[in-house]
Amino acid sequence: MTWPLRICFNLLVTAPAFAATVTGSVELADSRDPGVRKRKDYSGVVVWLEPVKGEAPAALPKNVQMLQKGKRFSPHILAVPVGTTVEFPNLDPIFHNAFSNFSGQPFDTGLYPPGTSQKVVFRRDGIVRVFCNIHSTMSAVIVVTKTPWVAATTRAGEYRIEGVPPGEYQMKVFHERVPEITLRSLERTIVVDRETVTQALVRISESGYLEVPHKNKYGQDYPPAPQEHMVYPGGHR
Repeated sequence: MTWPLRICFNLLVTAPAFAATVTGSVELADSRDPGVRKRKDYSGVVVWLEPVKGEAPAALPKNVQMLQKGKRFSPHILAVPVGTTVEFPNLDPIFHNAFSNFSGQPFDTGLYPPGTSQKVVFRRDGIVRVFCNIHSTMSAVIVVTKTPWVAATTRAGEYRIEGVPPGEYQMKVFHERVPEITLRSLERTIVVDRETVTQALVRISESGYLEVPHKNKYGQDYPPAPQEHMVYPGGHR
């Protein structure tokens, strides 16, 4: 008669006392990007929390989209936990071929026509730099984390990470125009011991960033920009 009650009591004892919200803001400095210098656009910085002890629980599988529209990937920066499916809808009237061939998880959607979509399941953590094999100016970054506690900053540089259990965490940061050695120096240990934890401002310098032209998926230079009315393989005018 007492056995079910004992189970319920044990569950209550071991359950976390609360799930916290961790907030904060970042500021970009020493940038050559007009959006940062003139408009104070601090979006696209990814912040995530990794437990100091043990491993983070697996995130629930989810689907998100990175659109291809106007010869751009949108959003330009995507932050997702391992196990997420990312769809790449082609909303342009031309063909696209999204791919990544270094760092993170390599993938290649192949060439596909307007009005269709391809999807990729990201099964390992890392920084995935995404390009289009047809259009050299298209680029994006998918930050895949082994923890579900991840967020990208708004234009104001603010971030909000919800559902964090009590404990000690290593806070990590990524920005595409900041060298890895600088990003490592920004890491800090935080303690989540109440329902709302607000972090001090993180100032990130882009000094030392050097943009390097990327290759196509075959490791070769891009040919001259194609005329978009041309017939792509397997396609039509």
